[in-house]
Amino acid sequence: MPRPYTLFTGQWADLPFEEVARLASGWGYDGLEIAVSGDHLDAWRWDEPGYVESKLAVLDKYNLKVWAISNHLKGQAVCDDPIDFRHEAIVGPRVWGDGDPEGVRQRAAEEMQHTARLANALGVDTVVGFTGSSIWQYVAMFPPVPAAVIDAGYQDFADRWNPILDVFDECGVRFAHEVHPPRSPTTTGPPSAPLRRSATARPSA
Repeated sequence: MPRPYTLFTGQWADLPFEEVARLASGWGYDGLEIAVSGDHLDAWRWDEPGYVESKLAVLDKYNLKVWAISNHLKGQAVCDDPIDFRHEAIVGPRVWGDGDPEGVRQRAAEEMQHTARLANALGVDTVVGFTGSSIWQYVAMFPPVPAAVIDAGYQDFADRWNPILDVFDECGVRFAHEVHPPRSPTTTGPPSAPLRRSATARPSA
C-alpha cells in the first residue's frame, strides 16, 4: 500500500468529530490522526462501553483509518513550570480543576496514561504529543543558570514521565514526542540528556 495520507484533527477541534471525518474523506485523506480534544476523543472514556466502537464506526462510515492519536496539550502540562492562565485555556476543566499547579500536572499525567489505554482500545500503537518542561523558562540563560538547575529539570522529566511510559509499555503503545521548542524537556543541552535521566531505557518511538 502506498504511504497513507492522514489529517491531524486538533486544528479543527471546534468542529464535531464526524464533520471533520466527512470533510477529510471528501478531501481525499486516507485517515485521521485523532486529537484528544473537543469531542474528537476523550481519554477518560477509554473503557466506557460503546465509546471506542462509536468512534471507529464514524471512521468506517467515511472510509477512513486511524494509525495514531495525539494528546499534545495535556502532555505539555505534565512538566511545565509555571502552570498558569495559558494552560487553563488548553487543558480543559477536568485537568485544570482548581488550578493548583501540581494538581494540574498530576491530572495531566493521569490523562496521558489513559491516552495510552485509549490508543490500545482503538487498535492504535502510537500516541503523538509534547512533554512540557520545567526548565524552558531559563532558555535565555541570562542571568546564568547553574548546571544543577538544568540537571534537576532533567530529573523532573524522568520522574514525571517514567510512570506514564510504564503504562504505554503495558499497553504496547509508543509515545512519539513531537519536538518543538519550548515543548520538549531540553533547553540548550543535548536532546539525549533527559533520556539518560530516565530510570528505564526505552526504544525510540
